Amino acid sequence: MKKPVIAIDGYSSTGKSSISKIIADQLGLIHMDTGALYRGVTWYALQHCLNENGEIDLNTLFSSFNQIKLEFKNNDGTLILFLNDTDISTEIRTNIVSDNVSLVAKQKEVRDFLLQSQRTLAEKGGVIMDGRDIGTVVLPNADYKFFLTASIDERTNRRFLELKGLGIEADKEQVKQNLIERDKIDSEREIAPLKQADDAIVIDNSTLTKEETIQLILSHIKKI
Repeated sequence: MKKPVIAIDGYSSTGKSSISKIIADQLGLIHMDTGALYRGVTWYALQHCLNENGEIDLNTLFSSFNQIKLEFKNNDGTLILFLNDTDISTEIRTNIVSDNVSLVAKQKEVRDFLLQSQRTLAEKGGVIMDGRDIGTVVLPNADYKFFLTASIDERTNRRFLELKGLGIEADKEQVKQNLIERDKIDSEREIAPLKQADDAIVIDNSTLTKEETIQLILSHIKKI
């Protein structure tokens, strides 16, 4: 029996990736953090595609796609993102990537570059993907769709603690403003905006623990 395809969309710092990974482990699915892929492209652009003003030159980035190889490798049960065979799992979580990822992610060329690889992975089933447009664009025929949201203050606190845990210096108010700006850019972009699929189950986990959110999602998924 074919295992399900699950799409989890939602706002930044609602726990999409960590929650998806745990559910994948429990159900024997492959987890794909699509946000990490966009962060990976952004990290590449920051290293190789800056103009004389220190800003990302999008045309240079677009012409460099054939030099970008992104892949997830399994490391003791954890999928680690590699860029051209180099582990960039910590680098993609830095503030400079967070400040630039929405600009990169809203480009049609970038989304087209990553879209097919995401769909190919899901064709055989047994996949859980999280992002912002999985249920609406990437996997519109997913067996289960969820949309996670939480209050801006709760998301700010989660993101701040995540950065501290990674050893990255951060100012809480700056983190909050970054999230607000990313929400605006992601929701208003013309190409594949952050949007709840009509048939998605909405979960506000402002007052839920990660474990409670996971159990709520699992309660909607039929036993495999």
